[in-house]
Amino acid sequence: MHIVIATTQVPFVHGGAEVHADNLCAALIEAGHRAEIVRIPYKWYPPESILDAMAACRLLDVSEANGRRIDLMIGLKFPAYLMPHPNKVLWILHQHRTAYEQWDHELGDMIVYPNGQEIRTAIYAADRKAIPEAKRVYTNSNNVSSRLQRFLGIRSTPLYHPPLNAEKFYCAAAEDFVLFPSRINRSKRQLLAIQALGRADESARLVICGESEDAQYFAEMESQIEALGLASRVIFTGRVSEEEKLSLYARALAVMYLPYDEDYGYVTLEAMLSRKAVITCKDSGGPLEFVAPETTGLVAEPEAGAVAEALDYILSDRRRAATMGQMGYEKYRAMNISWEAVVQELTA
Repeated sequence: MHIVIATTQVPFVHGGAEVHADNLCAALIEAGHRAEIVRIPYKWYPPESILDAMAACRLLDVSEANGRRIDLMIGLKFPAYLMPHPNKVLWILHQHRTAYEQWDHELGDMIVYPNGQEIRTAIYAADRKAIPEAKRVYTNSNNVSSRLQRFLGIRSTPLYHPPLNAEKFYCAAAEDFVLFPSRINRSKRQLLAIQALGRADESARLVICGESEDAQYFAEMESQIEALGLASRVIFTGRVSEEEKLSLYARALAVMYLPYDEDYGYVTLEAMLSRKAVITCKDSGGPLEFVAPETTGLVAEPEAGAVAEALDYILSDRRRAATMGQMGYEKYRAMNISWEAVVQELTA
């Protein structure tokens, strides 16, 4: 089949969603299809810019190209999944989150604009109309499916997929650090990890791996590190190569991942493939679909004292930490997460 993958792209931002689209395209081609990614440039501020993007997507015709019919469109991200197509399947990564579950959360920005509610209403209307146009609706996690049901009453099917280079993750002898790999922004809550480190055993070290997307937030973390006297116990690696990332996972004592209401979260799966226990929070969303408390990791309240207790537990019983990591690896394998299964489902 000739297949178009429709998604959005914030210029100069490359994260999990972009990796997701690239991997899906590669998997479709590997399965014998011809596939292309159509990326729509996206800007969400001021809110009226969102209406322009929505209108543009509804006006785009991806039913044929160069005189050749496009057999299938797979929509991933808002507002790209609003594009019309006679044979459309959605695999929703998330909706426009500040219009939904982040509307009145500290991460939300739309609520502060005078026209925020008006834009929010328009987004709901567009989703209610366009999402049911699809032949089938999938999401990348049960968490995203739950939001669709809760806010719009739309049913969908979670469809899990593996992280990039899943076959290359490995486990090495654990060293004296806990790894927090993620883009650095408020939603990932690296600051909470630093605050927890200040309350944990003095032997604990934290390696934070990823690029900063928010200079003010990064400055807050640096200030907290100085105030707590943690300069020798927190290491920022910045963006690392894939080889370096694999090595950090392999050598970590455990992996810490504390996002707020994450959609899916590659970090959890990467930790499981590296046979590492995961420390996460009760409100972290997607990771909770994989982290079984005291079986494959630890789930703490989203406050510094509770996360510190989880960290101390890992430090005090390294054998148990290794066992949880192994059980996480076995759980991942038992779930049959593969691109072959994803392609078969999306193109059926």
